[in-house]
Amino acid sequence: MSFLPSADLLGVRLDRRAFLVGAGFAALGADPGRRLPEGPPPRCRRVVWLHMEGGPPQHDLFDWKPELQKHTGKICPRELIAGDRFAFVGKDPKLLGTPYRFAQHGECGMWVSELLPYLARVVDRLTFMRSMRTHEFNHAPAQLLLHTGAPRVGRPSMGAWVAHALGSENRDLPPFVVLVSGGRTPSAGASVWGHGFLPAAAQGVPLRSQGDPVLFLRDPDFLDRAGRRRTLDAMRDLDALRAAAGGDPESAEARAAQNDLAFRMQAAVPEAVDLGAEPDEVLAMYGADPARPSYANHCLLARRLVERGVRFVQLYDWGWDVHGTAAKDDLITQLPRKCREVDRPTAALILDLAQRGLLDDTLVVWSGEFGRTPMNEERGGSKLLGRDHHPHAFTVFLAGGGVRAGHVHGETDDLGYHVVRDPVHVHDLQATVLHLLGIDHRKLTHRFQGRDFRLTDEYGRVVTALLA
Repeated sequence: MSFLPSADLLGVRLDRRAFLVGAGFAALGADPGRRLPEGPPPRCRRVVWLHMEGGPPQHDLFDWKPELQKHTGKICPRELIAGDRFAFVGKDPKLLGTPYRFAQHGECGMWVSELLPYLARVVDRLTFMRSMRTHEFNHAPAQLLLHTGAPRVGRPSMGAWVAHALGSENRDLPPFVVLVSGGRTPSAGASVWGHGFLPAAAQGVPLRSQGDPVLFLRDPDFLDRAGRRRTLDAMRDLDALRAAAGGDPESAEARAAQNDLAFRMQAAVPEAVDLGAEPDEVLAMYGADPARPSYANHCLLARRLVERGVRFVQLYDWGWDVHGTAAKDDLITQLPRKCREVDRPTAALILDLAQRGLLDDTLVVWSGEFGRTPMNEERGGSKLLGRDHHPHAFTVFLAGGGVRAGHVHGETDDLGYHVVRDPVHVHDLQATVLHLLGIDHRKLTHRFQGRDFRLTDEYGRVVTALLA
């Protein structure tokens, strides 16, 4: 189920004026950089997070299991799944090996499916974590846990924490930008890029795929640039008078800063998102087409944004929930379709960042919210191939930004059901990403409702084995 939290659920109370301002540009946020507690030396300056909404099937992409192939069609051992809950798998499910060929690639020898030929060529630039774990097995709670540190709405997203801590490197662009492809928003809704109880300026700014990237980006015909500037100056003066008469000076300053950023964005955003300015060979490298919305366009746009100083770019791509109930969500039709959409542009993003000298200080993360079962779901007697949600093991890969290249971390059992070596919980991934940005996850806190909150809550450890 998809849901969009209200302002009250996010812990933000908006009066009419604030709502109307927020509906325009104020929600785009001012630079929220602030003094940080002492942390580790930063290894990267910015993050591009590529989230495959729905949970990609690791057995069919990265986690090759010869033993699972041998036992395809056999009843799953009951002792393997004893005590586990599933979203849809019934009693006595059958094991399912992958229908796709695997081969080893690169000097690291990483096993990669035939579905991902472009990523297979760049494995020596990647760090694969085949031992990821979560404790949520439904989409919205698992997405919230991964991106906000808690399975319930109301917490700040990771991008918001980073924006709040570090701000933007470009005063004309917001520190945290969100791009959504696949035709739908994530199951958890806007909460996965929300600001929670942090200042509203830290919230992610979604850029639209068609039309104006931001609503109300252009001034009305009757208002020129100078007139807009005079309007904002008058609003600033009125807010200052209100604050002097007993209002909230901090809110007045925040509104003025947000309006100023929005004014600057009117000039900066159109240039930043103009994919038509890219050479034909770059468009071809990504498989991008400026006239057609796509994940490929978003990968290229992510490069342009980090190149211009945006601190955190979050991509969400919908369509990876391969249950096997119909051709639109099975392993034979839908999975190859999604792989064709993301394989080439993801590899191109990594190569493009590298050739421009940006990969060394840009961290790229590719993830789902959980993995898939090594059993065929067969919901309602379906004869199609599909896999149910699986929290105990999945694969994430990282590139650039201070992580080891050509490294494979962790291992699952012979059937790919449980992690048997070097487990990494989603809180550990969060702690590691913050560490790479020069932030100690234990010290980045915000006081709310009488206690200090942090992204990793009371958990999380830095996975030092991933660091270069």
